[in-house]
Amino acid sequence: MRPNRWKLITVCLIILTGLTILLTMAIGTVYIPPSEIVGLFLGRDVPSSHETIIFQVRLPRICLGLLVGAALSVAGATLQGLFKNPMADPFIIGISSGAGLGAAFCIASGIVLSYATPLMAFIGASIAVFLVYNIARVGGKVPVDTLLLSGIAVSYFLSAITSFLMYMSENLHQIVFWLMGGLGGSGWGHVKIAFPLIFFGILIIYFFARDMNVMLLGEEAAQHLGIEVERFKRVMMLLASLITAAAVSFSGLIGFVGLVIPHIVRLLVGPDHRILIPSSALFGGIFLVWADTLARTIFAPTELPVGIITAFFGAPFFIYLLRSRKKSIFG
Repeated sequence: MRPNRWKLITVCLIILTGLTILLTMAIGTVYIPPSEIVGLFLGRDVPSSHETIIFQVRLPRICLGLLVGAALSVAGATLQGLFKNPMADPFIIGISSGAGLGAAFCIASGIVLSYATPLMAFIGASIAVFLVYNIARVGGKVPVDTLLLSGIAVSYFLSAITSFLMYMSENLHQIVFWLMGGLGGSGWGHVKIAFPLIFFGILIIYFFARDMNVMLLGEEAAQHLGIEVERFKRVMMLLASLITAAAVSFSGLIGFVGLVIPHIVRLLVGPDHRILIPSSALFGGIFLVWADTLARTIFAPTELPVGIITAFFGAPFFIYLLRSRKKSIFG
């Protein structure tokens, strides 16, 4: 893709992100006109109740949604490119099951300390990735097929433990709601913790965009071109796992974003990771913020878990992906 088109797409996505922030701040149980929001940021006087709604309720939630959507999308794009598998997503190597187990253990234990659930979810996701990687490693190498199978096996095992905790726990409703994913209760404290982990993780992944392009040629070709393939795979998996774990620690398990968004963006910009990664980050954030806005308004004042909305839109696309893959394999 020509550089001018890169710049045009990036500028359009940045403008769309700004419009998304403005419009979703306006939408809710209490409607606040966009002109009033713009005036607030320009220093004009607005009702104090509206100022509180914007700065203490909606804006931190939108910021966290942008971060989580960006993290899941970039992780998906990274893993799909690394494995050369269109079905790969951030949860394929056990991250979701590990995070779910950590959160379920914390909730079932009745721990009410601030940030205890996100911390346990992050620890659980990290342990799951560590287990999957070490199970899949054979003689210092990590075959992709073995890694995927190990991820499935570990996911089922950890999910079984989670189900047992849910069965035994008196806080079943809280566990189920967390597993469905949602951005309710988001605050600036969550954003401050998630931002550096996700932002710098995505930034480092972007620095490896050229190497990701070389990996698309195959591992042997990448090796001949000077890339230490096994080390590169370890670093990429670690970074993708880090940003995914940081995201789901605060949002719960939000499926399909990491699977669907990279495919949509790839159709728009092509497979070049130098534009695919930043475009996926912006598009993923936009998608998740609008999905969350729909989740909190469609049955207001009742709030749906945002994972239901993303699954509603993502599942049909996943079916389309499976059918396309079937046709490509079997003609």
